[in-house]
Amino acid sequence: MEKVSFEPIGLIHTPFTGEKKLPRQGRFEPEKKGWVEVFPEFEKGLSGLEGFSHAYLIFHFHRSKDYELIQVTPRHHVEKGVFAIRSPRRPNPIGLTIVKLEKIENNRIYFSGPDMIDGTPLLDIKPYTTEIDCYPDADNGWLKM
Repeated sequence: MEKVSFEPIGLIHTPFTGEKKLPRQGRFEPEKKGWVEVFPEFEKGLSGLEGFSHAYLIFHFHRSKDYELIQVTPRHHVEKGVFAIRSPRRPNPIGLTIVKLEKIENNRIYFSGPDMIDGTPLLDIKPYTTEIDCYPDADNGWLKM
């Protein structure tokens, strides 16, 4: 199979250096703020995003160097497969976070709810929509414990 590679479209800036404890999920600490520096050649792609309240930030866990297929979850302390948890230690270290958009100025997106390390490479941005992305009848799997 062909190798897949990506080039970042920007950098994510947050108050977290990696030495401070990151929030489990950004939505649980909405008072924390961050901003995205979209590289100038991609700035035009932000057109229309300002009308959305939330967006997905898709990023590279650039400090994650290894993984295990079975890991112990930090909150519940149970063994689960990597594809059933949200660990950064993954075969393809790709992260996904929904953030609340605060404002967009030129090539900068200001948001609340970061849960990634400062300097994280941004791979993509997608708008969050309740019509497409919200499944009220979704099942939470093993998290119902």
